[in-house]
Formats: sequence, C-alpha cells, structure tokens
Amino acid sequence: MTDIAKAAGISRQALYLHFPTRAELLIATTRHIDSVKDVDARLADSRAANTGRDRLASFIVAWGGYIPEIHGLSVALRNMRDGDAEAAAAWDDRMQAVRQGCVSAVAALAADKILRPDLNEKVASDLLWTLVSVENWERLVRDCGWSQAEYESHIRWLAEAALMAKD
Repeated sequence: MTDIAKAAGISRQALYLHFPTRAELLIATTRHIDSVKDVDARLADSRAANTGRDRLASFIVAWGGYIPEIHGLSVALRNMRDGDAEAAAAWDDRMQAVRQGCVSAVAALAADKILRPDLNEKVASDLLWTLVSVENWERLVRDCGWSQAEYESHIRWLAEAALMAKD
C-alpha cells in the first residue's frame, strides 16, 4: 500500500481512506480494468440474445475474447492467492462475475427448454464455468497452440454438446 500511495502521489493514509484494505483496492483495480476495457459492451450481444443458444455462444465469445486481455492480471492474482487472502478475494470476486454470466446463459437454455433434461441449472452452470475457465484457456491456447478463433469455436461446440438437449 505504501508503494501504491507513493506512485499515486498521495499519502498512505489518503489511500486507506478510499480503500481500507488491500483486498478492496485489488477488487477496485480489477473492476476498473473491466470498466476501461468496457466489459459491459463486450457482453451486450449475450445479454440481448433472443435465444438460449445465441446467449451461450455470445457469452463464450465475449468472455473467451476477454481472457487474453486480462491474462497478465489473472496470473498475478492466482500466483498470489495461496498466501494472500486479499488477492484471493479479488480473484474470486471476478470469477463470481464470470460465474453469473454462466448462470444467465444456462438459465436462457432452460427457458428455451433446450437444456439437457439430465442436468439441472446448477450443475450445468458449474460445468460451463469450468469449461470457460482461464486455466482451460491457458492449456488450449498457450500450451496446445490453439488460435483464439479455434478456442472460441471448439469451446462453443463443446458447451453446446455438453449442455444442450439433442434435437
């Protein structure tokens, strides 16, 4: 906090007036990045989709396309989280936002009556949240050499196959 205050040209006390804990500062920082990168505009197509299938596809493209832009921050927070409860809180806060997107996409599938009948919405949301995780993006794009377009296409196909009832 001292280094941040110094870099910002304010006193440490002034920084603590706005952010009483490091966790609050880290959460505010991640939310600021979402604002600067206009995550709401990225999700607009998903939120406005007329069908569950379209909502799912748009969500995967929006979130999948955002991962490369926040990857550096995600690595830093994930590396710190085991020994730093505040970094863990910041990471968990952002991942709960992603989870909410998954819940909304699955709810749209259920509303359209195309969610697999053997899945309930919670289990389907859990599966989608795991499928679109940053860690899976890293494995496929970074480790396996997939292009971003291949990642989005294959994850979309896999999500539809895993979550949607057969026609």
